[in-house]
Amino acid sequence: MTDNQLTDAFTAVHGGAPDGVWAAPGRVNLIGEHTDYNDGFVLPIALPHAARAAVRRRADDLLRLHSAQADGAVVEVTADQLRPGAVPGWARYVAGVVWALRDAGHPVGGVDVHLDSDVPTGAGLSSSAALECVVAVACNDLWDLGLGPVELGLLAQRAENDFVGVPCGAMDQLASTCCEAGRALFLDTRTLTARQLPVDLAAAGLRLLVIDTQVKHDLADGAYAERRSGCEKAAELLGLPALRDLDLAGLPAALDNLPDEGLRSLTRHVVTENARVEAAVEALLAGEPAALGPILTAGHASLRDDFLVSCAETDLVVAAANAAGALGARMTGGGFGGSVIALVADEDADRVAGAVSAAFAAAGYTAPRVFTALAAQGARRLA
Repeated sequence: MTDNQLTDAFTAVHGGAPDGVWAAPGRVNLIGEHTDYNDGFVLPIALPHAARAAVRRRADDLLRLHSAQADGAVVEVTADQLRPGAVPGWARYVAGVVWALRDAGHPVGGVDVHLDSDVPTGAGLSSSAALECVVAVACNDLWDLGLGPVELGLLAQRAENDFVGVPCGAMDQLASTCCEAGRALFLDTRTLTARQLPVDLAAAGLRLLVIDTQVKHDLADGAYAERRSGCEKAAELLGLPALRDLDLAGLPAALDNLPDEGLRSLTRHVVTENARVEAAVEALLAGEPAALGPILTAGHASLRDDFLVSCAETDLVVAAANAAGALGARMTGGGFGGSVIALVADEDADRVAGAVSAAFAAAGYTAPRVFTALAAQGARRLA
């Protein structure tokens, strides 16, 4: 949808023109899964797929929220009614940001919003973070709050944690607000220091395929929270602030000091995954993006066998892609379905995509959606 079409749709719903149009992207995480809430390292890129919002500031405290992906009804709630659990469905991601801004002391009032997003939902590509972040940057501009990308991302994360009820780390929202076109964001989620790393796969004759299994996940169902609490328990038993403080050299001894295999497996994944992020960074800095392939596949094995967040469909994508010549592949996102990324030589892209589709057809699964990931710009004003 063009900016003009979004503006026209806003006018049809709310009457009159919006004050502006904003966008915030979804993301693909190259490596660094379930490390963000362990104070670890992540390496995402923003996608061209984005949530776009036409927004108008109101003189009262009413929120009138509309989505092109919903069933037509406008969700109305006043700002003083905002509290966790008070707003259902997709609108809670939008209302939660207003709640988080107001709770932090920012003088945000009512808004009229029309949203349109092409970030696939439930695909592990941060569709919810895109909704949160587009509203955050719009409110920041409309009320001249002067907040930077990191502050906006953290407020959006708080909306998802405390208003929606998903105990996610900050990677998704910070990727949406902070990523730059043509670059991967190497982020230390403890210190919030970030480095923008060039990632020009095309120049190396490579392509990053995103393969959406179309198996939907729901991170609010408790599985995500269970793994986070397990990681926190393991760190506590080891006397560490977070599992980020354990390195590869200390891993064997630490595993011997944990009382059950579940905690050992969670710990092993987090520690080795942080090491994989650092190895991926070294590969990019050395101008050797093909070296990411084995790192991706090792990451998938860890998510599958230690963190237990894969599923039959994502495992099949990884196996089929690698058998067809991919340099490496892994599930991306929180897990329990969603998407897989596969690093392929450009000339092998069609063969790999075809092999995955054929494997899905043979297994009786819904055909996957495949597209090429390009490192895009983070949240911004469009008009």
